[in-house]
Amino acid sequence: MAVRELWLVRHGESNGNVAATRAEIEGLEVIPLDARDADVPLSDTGREQAAALGEWLAGRRGTIDTYWASPYLRARETLALALAASGETTVLVDERLRDRELGILDLLTRTGVARRHPDEMARRKHLGKFYHRPPGGESWADVALRLRSFLREVLEGPGESTMMVAHDAVVMLLLYVLLPLGEEELLAFAGEHTVLNASVTHLVRADAGWELVEFSDVAHLQREGADVTAHPGSPDVEPA
Repeated sequence: MAVRELWLVRHGESNGNVAATRAEIEGLEVIPLDARDADVPLSDTGREQAAALGEWLAGRRGTIDTYWASPYLRARETLALALAASGETTVLVDERLRDRELGILDLLTRTGVARRHPDEMARRKHLGKFYHRPPGGESWADVALRLRSFLREVLEGPGESTMMVAHDAVVMLLLYVLLPLGEEELLAFAGEHTVLNASVTHLVRADAGWELVEFSDVAHLQREGADVTAHPGSPDVEPA
């Protein structure tokens, strides 16, 4: 039985999101964060957002067949907290849903990238956002490649409805693969839209292919009184 409905969720606000935003505002070169990216937990606000997501899920109990999460702690925590009251215990984790890896630019702010790696800024300008691969890291095209591999397995089922909890770049690139979009279409969409923390993006599969029903919906956060937060993407790209 093929999957015909997808719910794509960005993790709730993380301590890394908060630290990165503060570092950008203060003009720091390096984000003051001790944990590796995979181990960064949710902030207090992120936990509230995950609980609000859980209220949203409670109204859809029994309608989502499978739950997938990025192996990164902030994604797993978001899904675990959201499912805490539902009795659902089966969560599948796949490393292909992990966040984009930044290599030598990891933990650098935009100021830090400009001062420490001006050559990479120039190379990124030449190659463009989609194909620029920081040394030791991934381009958006690299992430899309691993997501194609993931989808080939997941979209064959089991079940007809699946939720994936991952990261802003992953949500954007799933849209790129599924709708599908070209490079220019993706960059134009990403330039005008933000994947908010704990937001829900909804797609359905029709005869002509996948259709986007709702993008980055946060009505569930507003109903439950949780803060709506948007944090910029990685420092070698414009916010997306």
